[in-house]
Amino acid sequence: MKYLVTGSAGFIGAATAKRLVDEGHDVFGLDNLNSYYDPALKHHRLEKLLPCENYHQVTMDLADREGVAKLFANEKFQRVIHLGAQAGVRHSINAPFEYIDGNVVGTMTILEGCRHNNVEHLIYASSSSVYGMNPKVPFAESDNVDHPVSLYAATKKSNELMAHAYSNLYDIPTTGLRFFTVYGPAGRPDMAPWLFTEAILKGEPIKVFNKGKMQRDFTYIDDIVEGILRIQNVIPTPNPDDEGSNPSTSRAPYRIYNIGNNNPVELATFIDAIEQACGKKAEKILLPMQAGDVVRTYADIDALTKATQHKPAVDIYDGVVQFVNWYKDYKQL
Repeated sequence: MKYLVTGSAGFIGAATAKRLVDEGHDVFGLDNLNSYYDPALKHHRLEKLLPCENYHQVTMDLADREGVAKLFANEKFQRVIHLGAQAGVRHSINAPFEYIDGNVVGTMTILEGCRHNNVEHLIYASSSSVYGMNPKVPFAESDNVDHPVSLYAATKKSNELMAHAYSNLYDIPTTGLRFFTVYGPAGRPDMAPWLFTEAILKGEPIKVFNKGKMQRDFTYIDDIVEGILRIQNVIPTPNPDDEGSNPSTSRAPYRIYNIGNNNPVELATFIDAIEQACGKKAEKILLPMQAGDVVRTYADIDALTKATQHKPAVDIYDGVVQFVNWYKDYKQL
């Protein structure tokens, strides 16, 4: 089939595009290669894709209405996996309009492209950040997500609402995936695995909030990609029995899933895994909780597991070794 994968130079996007290419699909990757973090890492990810005859890179901003519309009209994609977005919770405080352009306007251009070109299934990235102030764990798709605590989270919730409107108005099957903490080779440099590994190998101290007692749903990249590729074959249909009480389903062809590990890991354990992989102990600066942070987040993935018959299987210690080995190679250490 012919796919469009947005965010194709991003962490999850590049890995997803590579799997599709390896399976023989015709894949167009769209990315603006911005400088939110070092573009050299983005080019590094693309090195595995660009030599492939069935991969086509398009360097374009998602907010380019005319450019995205022309791309859809020319290529007539069968399926779209929309993973491109302006990432980063903290950066959204300092650069709010980048998130409106990249996440809201950018998703609008994708929805319009799907509307006018008979795309059979749109899969798009939401985020666990939408759960905001929700105190209940594990987070379930049926929970209320009306209290985001960052603009980034608000844009992701907006994406879900926009997708529902288009599913309802134009009968476009859409599936939103609420990603939890993803890690692995070629991961983002602003995330904990990279920051901790870099500091430990340099002999620099790491900041550990809440004395390492926080828990996160760390999920290895291969498990995430497997979930994406399986769920893109599960095309949503209207649920005629929906009464509006569960926001993850609808009388429109619309569905929301958590995609995570359902296995919360204490931050202290994650640091221990990095220390073992690095062969070096970390110097820790123990700090109190950050304002706006939560002690524990992890995903209820029963719905995704039922739909795909897949559950993440990579152990945290095994996954961290893979990341640290990649990091050493990438940095030529």
